Amino acid sequence: MRDAQLQFKGYELGAVDYLIKPFEPHVLQSKVKVFCELYRQRRELETHQQQLESKIRERVAQLRESEARFRELTMHAPTGIFQIDCAGNCVFANSRWCEMLDLSAEQALGQGWLQPIHPADRDALKAIWCGAVVPDSQWTMDYRVLRPDGAVLWVNGTTAALRNENGMVTGYLGNNLDITARKQAEESLQLASLVYQNSSEAMMVSDADGTIITVNPSFTELTGYQPDEVIGKTPNILKSGRHGEAFYQAMWHAINTTGHWRGEIWNRRKNGEVFAELLTINTITNKDGTIYRHVALFSDITKKKESDELIWQQANFDSLTGLPNRRMFLDRLAQEMKKSDRNGLPLALIFLDLDHFKDVNDTLGHAKGDILLKDATRRMLGCVRETDTVARMGGDEFTIILGGVDDSSSIERVAQNILGKLAEPFYLESELAYVSASIGITLYPTDAKDIEGLLKNADQAMYATKDSGRNNVSYFTPAMQEAAQKRMRLTNDLRQALLANQFCVHYQPIVEMTTGAVHKAEALVRWLHPERGLIGPSEFIPIAEDTGMIIDIGNWVFRQAAQQVLRWRKAFHPAFQISVNNSPIQFHNLDESRHAWRELMRELGLPGQGIVVEITEGLLLDTSTAVTGLLLEFRDAGIQVSLDDFGTGYSSLSYLQQFDIDFLKIDRSFVQHLALNTKNMALCEAIIAMAHKLGLRVVAEGVETDQQSVLLHDAGCDYAQGFLFSHPLPPDEFETLLCAKRHAA
Repeated sequence: MRDAQLQFKGYELGAVDYLIKPFEPHVLQSKVKVFCELYRQRRELETHQQQLESKIRERVAQLRESEARFRELTMHAPTGIFQIDCAGNCVFANSRWCEMLDLSAEQALGQGWLQPIHPADRDALKAIWCGAVVPDSQWTMDYRVLRPDGAVLWVNGTTAALRNENGMVTGYLGNNLDITARKQAEESLQLASLVYQNSSEAMMVSDADGTIITVNPSFTELTGYQPDEVIGKTPNILKSGRHGEAFYQAMWHAINTTGHWRGEIWNRRKNGEVFAELLTINTITNKDGTIYRHVALFSDITKKKESDELIWQQANFDSLTGLPNRRMFLDRLAQEMKKSDRNGLPLALIFLDLDHFKDVNDTLGHAKGDILLKDATRRMLGCVRETDTVARMGGDEFTIILGGVDDSSSIERVAQNILGKLAEPFYLESELAYVSASIGITLYPTDAKDIEGLLKNADQAMYATKDSGRNNVSYFTPAMQEAAQKRMRLTNDLRQALLANQFCVHYQPIVEMTTGAVHKAEALVRWLHPERGLIGPSEFIPIAEDTGMIIDIGNWVFRQAAQQVLRWRKAFHPAFQISVNNSPIQFHNLDESRHAWRELMRELGLPGQGIVVEITEGLLLDTSTAVTGLLLEFRDAGIQVSLDDFGTGYSSLSYLQQFDIDFLKIDRSFVQHLALNTKNMALCEAIIAMAHKLGLRVVAEGVETDQQSVLLHDAGCDYAQGFLFSHPLPPDEFETLLCAKRHAA
């Protein structure tokens, strides 16, 4: 019992065997051998286990390295790769796929697999996707994806099902290549093929050696040759024999040096018929610059060349400039003279010769001279109306017909504009040249009654210009010559007038009809010329408008009127107003002036009501934002607006309600012959009644008799001005009139 207890106690302490005393030596020896072998085997097992664990760790590291390398390659692969789970959610997307979809990785992983697919391709894609669940199956398809910005990409997608060891589908792997460029190229090729096959122009393609390799259907239709009859041959099969060797040498020289040639050529059909064609040959080269193909396009122009249209064109127009030649010019001049006889309006004939053109030809060559002539033609055409005629008489001589001239100053404007344009430098490829023009002008029927006389007069006037120094204009009629010179002198003097303080402002009273009081005046500019004395506006205002000087003059008048009305408001009446005229040219150039006006009124402390701006009817027809905006600015500043010369221009009645107008001025032409029971009286009464209905006040201009004044008063006219009350007066005389009015009251 004691031995058994000791035995179990030993096992509990970890013993694996035991000896019972007394024991035999050989038993001990045997047991020791057994335990030594067991110990050795255990150590050997531990060693193997350590080696196995080391190999496992090494293999795991290799697998991890391989996985990382595979993931890196997948992430940066040139094709778009994605993986989705069985629910259709994207669980992996490489950089290229995100780039193709223009999405971040987070956006790509957060969407379903069908979301980026173009709506037109989704049904087909869903149908083919179902086949991927079959074991070992995959599909490939070209389809489109839709980016967030609306851009469409074509991709070639290959997708396969992913399965576990049990064959169950765990997801899908997609590999996508961007084939947008290929699709575009295919579409372009398809389009080019359609164009090639369906073009109305004949097309022929030859290789670098000139051997024909393909022709289109139009080639067969035009030449009669079937493709198999010309492929493998050279274009010489079409030669007509009408052109010499020099023609073909020049053509091929152009092709070899510039890569293309375009011109007219005569060729022969299969049936032997010779025909004219408009031929274009273009060279296609390889990347190394060597010739790859020659492409020829041509169309039959035989009928066109044989038509009267072409013959007429060649007979009547200058081949270099495209202008009418002498023959066409004479015909048009005759027609314009007949038209002048019918409508009573004169026509102007301008004879123009380019100064120093011969020097250009002699020094730079005729080719450069031709370039100059064509550029000069372009410039002259830009200075005249489409209804006018510019013709080339030959060499450097040109004629211009200005028909229907209702204002002689327009002739001068055209001539001066041409002189200015032709005086600008001419760029003749690498050379720079300067020429000018000598111009002679004559009028029909004033100066001559026939073509010969007109040509003679214009030619003589042109040579008079050359004799006086060139680059100028001479009129055949001495009176016109004097007038033109006078106008030119007046223009030059006008430029100095502002600087020399030669302008002054006169004021004409605007009388209140019911009381006879004068609380308004119109500012009228006058020019005190140092030699000619006082010059009225009718003589210099048109010149000022033509030259643009009217803007500076108008601003000067406004400053004078603003300062004057401030004095008269303080001295005579707190609501005194002065009207200043504003021509359309001024009105359309008020961008800078109106700021200066507002600043001046602010500095003077002058309220806007002290100024009335007078505009013409034509401005109301311009409903542009600029016009509307300026009128609104006037209203906001308190400046009132008067519609001048009402009834003489366009019908403005429908526009009055759209704009803030304060006054209507009845034109003097209605007042001049005013009498009871006349049409003018009826018109005045209608204008006054209409204006009052619209809340406008009426001013009558040009009142010169007591009868006119009474009739206007009885018709309800608010104000009147004219010689009956006073001529325009200098400021000091105007003040004397105001003082007299005040004492009389």
